[in-house]
Amino acid sequence: QDRSRPLPLSFAQQRLWFIDQLQPGTSLFNVPMAVRLEGALDVAVLERALREVVRRHEVLRTTFREDASGPVQVVSPEPMLTLERKDLTGSPPEEAWRLAREAAAQPFDLSTGPLLRALLLTSAPAEHLLVVVVHHIVSDGWSMTLLVREVALLYGALARGQAAPLPPLGVQYADFGVWQREWMQGPRLEKQLDYWKRQLEGVPSALELPTDFPRPATRDGRGARHDVLLPRELTDALKALAQQEGASLYMALLTGWQMLMARYSGQEDVTVGSPMAGRTRGEVEGLIGLFVNAQVLRTRVSGTTSFRTLLRQVRETVLGAQEHQELPIERLVEELKPERIPGRTPFFQVMLTYQASFRGAA
Repeated sequence: QDRSRPLPLSFAQQRLWFIDQLQPGTSLFNVPMAVRLEGALDVAVLERALREVVRRHEVLRTTFREDASGPVQVVSPEPMLTLERKDLTGSPPEEAWRLAREAAAQPFDLSTGPLLRALLLTSAPAEHLLVVVVHHIVSDGWSMTLLVREVALLYGALARGQAAPLPPLGVQYADFGVWQREWMQGPRLEKQLDYWKRQLEGVPSALELPTDFPRPATRDGRGARHDVLLPRELTDALKALAQQEGASLYMALLTGWQMLMARYSGQEDVTVGSPMAGRTRGEVEGLIGLFVNAQVLRTRVSGTTSFRTLLRQVRETVLGAQEHQELPIERLVEELKPERIPGRTPFFQVMLTYQASFRGAA
């Protein structure tokens, strides 16, 4: 696509752009990452590696504005990135994490950019914390893994005086945005819509979970995190059970999650959201960008249904969703027009995310 003219946004980007217009200055869609670096570090080479990643991926030097046709993305020809540095020698250990949280909460301006920030916090000559914050409109979880991998490869090569080990990218995210709008029309759109209309016919508008306090009419983005580590014996047993039914560990976990939601809510018709990579074309697997797409997974849970029986039902639901994952959730909402309840997302209010760790993926 011609980069001298503004380009259309992907459907997911357009949704985040509209939210940013309604809630300017929000950090709700910041995607932060902190990587501990130990040993001798050439800071100048690290900055060069980061800038090379920004140069490789147009989406990381993209900004967003509105013209007569609506929101558009504009690609800058030059990387916009400066590695900010702070020396914390002599500071208490928690100071680095305080500054990391502060950086993660700083909002972005989509119209001016840059939409990737990098901060290096140095506690000692061989102890560093690299904080990278990206806006979700140009990134997703898969992208962050790619970013870590590419920076590591480039740093190693540049430090040794070698050429960049990464092949040129054949396409860019802006190409995907154009393709997506070309795909999502005519027979292809109708096939996707027909499936989801059948799948979500009569779906409940909300999952009524018991809570300590009334749900506020407007979400403020605040929340909490509670970590639970499943014993290896349990996960091994779940894997074995899933394999016996021709399913995956993810499908077994989703089955248990939906059974739990049915028990807490007292509802037999349960919908759960789950992100899928959205990279159905091989050309985009190595691209940084917002490809992830939320899928609506609906299961009817009867109190008399065994776990194995429900697992087989969930397996078919997941396989069907994967076959029809090209339809963006934004288009699904637009076409099906579900009941909108203030403070709640349409179709689902609970999600299950299953992903590899950075250590394993990078």
